[in-house]
Amino acid sequence: MNRIELLAPAGNLEKLKTAIDFGADAVYLGGNKLNLRAAADNFTIEQLKEGLEYAHSRGKKVHVTLNVIPHDEDLVGVEEYLRELYEVGVDAVLIADPGIMSIVKEVVPELEIHLSTQANNLNYKSALFWHKVGVSRVVAAREMSLEDLKKLRKELPETCEIEAFVHGSMCACYSGKCLLSTYITGRDANRGTCTQPCRFKYHLFEEGETGDYQKITEGDNTVNLMSSKDLCMIEHIPELIEAGIDSLKIEGRIKSSYYVASVVKAYREAIDKYMEDPKNYKFNPKWMEEIQKPSHRPYTTGFYFDEEIRQSYEISAYIQNYDMVGIVKDYNKETYVATIQQRNKVNNGDFVEVLAIKGDNKFTKLENMRKENGEVIESANNPQMIFTVQCHDELKVGDILVKRKDV
Repeated sequence: MNRIELLAPAGNLEKLKTAIDFGADAVYLGGNKLNLRAAADNFTIEQLKEGLEYAHSRGKKVHVTLNVIPHDEDLVGVEEYLRELYEVGVDAVLIADPGIMSIVKEVVPELEIHLSTQANNLNYKSALFWHKVGVSRVVAAREMSLEDLKKLRKELPETCEIEAFVHGSMCACYSGKCLLSTYITGRDANRGTCTQPCRFKYHLFEEGETGDYQKITEGDNTVNLMSSKDLCMIEHIPELIEAGIDSLKIEGRIKSSYYVASVVKAYREAIDKYMEDPKNYKFNPKWMEEIQKPSHRPYTTGFYFDEEIRQSYEISAYIQNYDMVGIVKDYNKETYVATIQQRNKVNNGDFVEVLAIKGDNKFTKLENMRKENGEVIESANNPQMIFTVQCHDELKVGDILVKRKDV
């Protein structure tokens, strides 16, 4: 059985390294042009070079998104940008537009092309067309069912890979093609500046037979008409792999490093456990427990199965019970002193959970908290500050410290 790729989001360089450290086989990211996450930090060419070196030295891949639906003015400078991406060693580009695809074939014909989910590929005939014009991987539309994906795999040649989203935010519109943001806020979702009006609360009125309007209410007198639950397929790893999907994709380039680490780790462990012994595979409930901790909406399996209510538009608010409080930058085994970079306020004496790069998570107590200059402090409350603590449980560089919000 071929190795299944776990593909993770990388909104910035820290998240790229986090994704790879916690088990991703590849990451996808946006550069400074033509990507649909303008709100992410995104990568300069120099940052991209560093990220590529980090990934490639560990045997991992980097895919760059050029998946906007462009207007003519968006095409200015694309040739130069593509040459830069190719020269620095990008492994593949994700594209939705035939025009950009044609430029790739003209300018850097050796650069691998993946068809973005924005192209709304819902059937095998469409996938065959794209493969014939140079696409080596099709990212399936999120509206495809598991049975659809099985048929897609059956009809496609082995030279065409299938990538499918398995975790993260869902969109109210077909694979993200939406004009709501453009009309309501003037910011074009199809060019990377979506304001997510599907998550807004609305007042809904129904017109009666006499022409009067009756307000339809729910909860606080507003309703969420379009705010989908988050996709989560971690309980269905065997079905995904057996369907012939080559790459399992996690959404979330504007999510936190904690989200990236916890979700990647859980899916990595589930995939590896299945691949070790498919016949005796058993789902471990701890994986679901871990992905419930970082910020998320209620979970659904989306369109994969024949559910009566698929995306279930209920609430727009995130569930967030844990905060990431720090990242381990160093640990001295002789003095038991850990150097931490702060992410949220943490106090001297706090018990925190260690999201470990390898192995089970553990709880540990942070003691003797000090600034870099040795000054004793009772809390680390300055954003990104570097501080030290004594911690008798050995920590590893890159481990993430988290804490329940209600303690």
